[in-house]
Amino acid sequence: MIEIKNLTKSFGTVRAVDEISLSVPTGAFLVLLGPSGCGKTTLLRMLAGLDNPTTGQIIYDGKTVSDGERNWSVDPGKRNSGLVFQSYALWPHMTVRGNIDWPLKVAGMSQSERHKRVDEVMSLLAISKLEARYPNEISGGQQQRVAIARTIAPRPSILLFDEPLSNLDAKLRVEMRAELMRLHRAIGATAVYVTHDQIEAMTMATHVAVLNEGRVEQFGTPAELIENPASTFVAGFVGTPPANLLPISSGNEIRVSGKTFKVKVRSSSGRQAMYRPEAIAVAEQESERSLTMDILEVSPLAGRVMITATDGTVRLTAVVNEVKGLRVAVRVHMVLPAVPECVFDADGRRVL
Repeated sequence: MIEIKNLTKSFGTVRAVDEISLSVPTGAFLVLLGPSGCGKTTLLRMLAGLDNPTTGQIIYDGKTVSDGERNWSVDPGKRNSGLVFQSYALWPHMTVRGNIDWPLKVAGMSQSERHKRVDEVMSLLAISKLEARYPNEISGGQQQRVAIARTIAPRPSILLFDEPLSNLDAKLRVEMRAELMRLHRAIGATAVYVTHDQIEAMTMATHVAVLNEGRVEQFGTPAELIENPASTFVAGFVGTPPANLLPISSGNEIRVSGKTFKVKVRSSSGRQAMYRPEAIAVAEQESERSLTMDILEVSPLAGRVMITATDGTVRLTAVVNEVKGLRVAVRVHMVLPAVPECVFDADGRRVL
């Protein structure tokens, strides 16, 4: 449904989006995930037609909608796509029904057809009882539902979301994530969703593109990103908690907390070792493969305990069964497995 070819967007000498190429299948829920400033919102704005690419092409369902080389772009209103903003952007002088009806009226739909379609989408998003209220008379979560209803009312084949849940409280965000997933299944549109929250990404996505400094670090399913991170950036950014990374010396050794021990790796180019939090143990006594550290944080996590500790230079996170006496500032011994999960080269790319 969406094909992106060598897409670049420059602002002066800065490349906000740097030669990105992606192919998104029909009906997918793609999440653009990355830290602030990585280029994800700029990419979404080009998909929506709000910004034109410097170079590269965007193709919707086999039809080119943006071409940077020709400095040509299809008008945003003619792309059969809908955009849900971070701010709800509702018309304050219109009722809920009026806000949803407006894009249908602009599209030239008859009054009877509009009335029927507005009823359908209000029912789909459980906001029918709010139809006569104005935006300032409903909650933030209800306003977001109205904004989504207004976007899907014209039946777009592509839905674009720019961090739509970031203004909601934690409980409501969880509820709205479930609602958006249900809505996506119900209408079958291809969705592109921008967020810096990797829990949202892992929960909602069929596909994830992890962005860093304008480039795609890795594109794949949530499971692929967790199980086989392609770079140290992905390993350290994706996952709850993310993986631990430790430097490997030229002699295949790790030197931390005044200790040096060999690392069993099958690639001489490995310069960083990855250890998953659930593979690290916590012990009361020092051992050959343990690192002595001070606990920084102890947090419950789905029936287990997440422990973050440091020696002043390196931080490690472990997920373990509950151990008595674990609290902040207590000294513990973090025990590493003999073989790391994988290793990365000096450029941060996976080699094993």
